[in-house]
Amino acid sequence: MSPLAIGTAGLAVFFLLMALRMPIAMCMLIVGFAGIALISGPAAALATLSGETFELAGYIDLAVIPLFVFMGNMAATSGMSRDLYDAAYAWVGHRRGGLAATTIVGCAGFAALSGSSFASAVTMGRVALPEMKRHHYDDSLATGCVAAGGTLGYLIPPSSGFVIYAVLTEQSIARLFIAGIIPGLLLTGLFLVTIALWTRLCPTAGPAGTANDGQRRWATLRRTWIFATVVLVTIGGIYGGVMTPEEAAGVGAFLTLLVALLRRSLCRARLEAAILHTLRTTSLTFMILIGAHVFIPFMALSTIPGKLATLVTGLPLGPGGILCVVLAAYVVLGTFLEGIAMLVLTLPVVFPVMLQLGYDPIWFGVMIVIVLEMGLISPPVGVNVFVVKGVAEEVPLGTIFRGIWPFWFAMLLCLAILALFPQLALLLPQAMLG
Repeated sequence: MSPLAIGTAGLAVFFLLMALRMPIAMCMLIVGFAGIALISGPAAALATLSGETFELAGYIDLAVIPLFVFMGNMAATSGMSRDLYDAAYAWVGHRRGGLAATTIVGCAGFAALSGSSFASAVTMGRVALPEMKRHHYDDSLATGCVAAGGTLGYLIPPSSGFVIYAVLTEQSIARLFIAGIIPGLLLTGLFLVTIALWTRLCPTAGPAGTANDGQRRWATLRRTWIFATVVLVTIGGIYGGVMTPEEAAGVGAFLTLLVALLRRSLCRARLEAAILHTLRTTSLTFMILIGAHVFIPFMALSTIPGKLATLVTGLPLGPGGILCVVLAAYVVLGTFLEGIAMLVLTLPVVFPVMLQLGYDPIWFGVMIVIVLEMGLISPPVGVNVFVVKGVAEEVPLGTIFRGIWPFWFAMLLCLAILALFPQLALLLPQAMLG
């Protein structure tokens, strides 16, 4: 069999294994190893498997994943996320849709500590959903804003999505983190506008809460100084060039652990739960990356990526048209594929094409991460929707999915704005890092 035929058969087996609910990491390992063995021999397959595993295990850039995940867990345990939510509610909770807006701001703030969309959705869901239920918010708005707000953890640094993209494309993690600031703020603003329009058209969906006096507002704001300090030290250290992302992650993890200890909110059970969650997340990520680094060489040997790249660049659409086709394909793939799986399967083909068309790899990384965010709430997979369902068990799944659509279109608008004005993503990396 020719390499092309083996590659085609490998892809068919890969999707069959996925349909049988085999974990994506194992699908890539099995198909990649067998494919390389058939094309180049068993020795080459064993060398790829062992070499890539040890190389990734020693890749220092990936140290940010467990450290930032642990940092987010400690922020939730210490009550820092609750302090942020209380402060936001004290200032805007008395307005129509104020609790939903507070949830979006809280998710954005927590994303700046955790870098995880799932952690943001779970943490803010447990804090915000009972409050919105108590104030008679519409279930669609309440659950939709939590599910959508949680996706900000994929865009606002320290973003796990940027880390994976950087590893797969050999781009700078620091540059990607900095590039995510303005788009992250833009998307947060668009979510707030969405809530304002929703509650204006349907005032009963998000009734106004109780107003707080100035003393209460400033008191809650003062309690967020610890949160602000941790963000300033960690994220500010990266942007200021004082620390590398790995160093900042270590400092942030230590500071949030220290806060949890000083507040006496950390018991043995909570520490064990935080460590286990961190280990699970890190293990899953490393397994997927190891599988990817076995599967990608197989795809390269099969010549499929090169032939697809030639086909795509030969389309009579121009660079803008090809970009639209690629992004539309990602949106469709996001309805049934998990985000990391999409990156692994598509970047070997798509990334060289984008470079050939002259698109900036940092800007394209921001665009891809936003599309991944859309996939996190797109039916039927919509992982964040199922995360929220786990917190709000009494709310029907269809109700939650109805609530995400206004936010999904806000993401689409954000994507269009960044496509028209790419400097929104490139301004800060160019200004800070040259």
